[in-house]
Amino acid sequence: MSSLNRRTFLKTASAGLLASQLNLSGTKAADSKPLLPAKVVDTHTHFYDPSRPEGVPWPRKGSSLYRTVLPKDFVELKKYQPVNATVVVEASKLVEDNQWILDQAKDNPVIIGFVGRLTPGEPDFRKHLKRFSKNPLYKGIRINYDLLDLGLKQKQFMDDLKLMADQGLQVDLNGGPVTLNGARLLAEQVPDLRIVVDHIGNVAIKGDEIDLRWREYMESLADQKQVFIKISALVEGAARHRPDAVPADVEYYRPTLDVIWKNIGVDRMIFGSNWPVSERAADYVTLQKILVDYLQDKGQSALDNVFWKNSKLAYRWDKYPGE
Repeated sequence: MSSLNRRTFLKTASAGLLASQLNLSGTKAADSKPLLPAKVVDTHTHFYDPSRPEGVPWPRKGSSLYRTVLPKDFVELKKYQPVNATVVVEASKLVEDNQWILDQAKDNPVIIGFVGRLTPGEPDFRKHLKRFSKNPLYKGIRINYDLLDLGLKQKQFMDDLKLMADQGLQVDLNGGPVTLNGARLLAEQVPDLRIVVDHIGNVAIKGDEIDLRWREYMESLADQKQVFIKISALVEGAARHRPDAVPADVEYYRPTLDVIWKNIGVDRMIFGSNWPVSERAADYVTLQKILVDYLQDKGQSALDNVFWKNSKLAYRWDKYPGE
């Protein structure tokens, strides 16, 4: 597949933004319901190509996800509201896959940031970080909780994260609910490091039944102002409890989102889809609408903060496509 032509994309982005501002009668969206954010940045997508000679370590062969997924596929995806920008998060452990995404970004302006995959504490970490971070799209790295749990006790690991903080880079943390506690411990040791917890800590969502340990961990982050919570994988969280009937109604997710809203607040919540992984639980329209519906009674400012403004603080992306 060929990359998306830059001129064509910018034209599409402008048209999408205009469409989000107008309803069918030609009036401004502010005069109608529902309220919508002025822009949307999806802070969690994955792109990969299993047909490349080196293949991919993830997703596994035989999975419904095992297919070529490129930026143009994301652009063409049906959405509840146009999404003209994304931050890509690398799932592959292959070092050169960092460069592959950066190469994709050259001709695909939908990519406004990239969270790579390197291992702090390893001998070549700083060499690789220096190489990739020369590209301004390289915003930081993803770390899984098992690595973080070990690394918190290792000097070189922590020194490498302090170096990242000094360079204005960030980390995404991925894992189960205990990842929230890991984020707190890391924030206490490296207070200048921006931290994003992916997928709200991958908690199983069970309507009114809240995971008590998860809630305690979320409460412990209330004062850690450099820790952001990515509102992603909601439908996957629900699928852990109701795999055959994932709810589309916001009310099922409201008790969980209320915990995050109360403890993290409007300035540190950011939207992400986890696409294409998310499609195994629900389509993109559904997952996007759940969060839009939740924020309706919070006002326009809350919608804009969660759907795009906070992502700029977390990832320090430069320019929204089409502007």
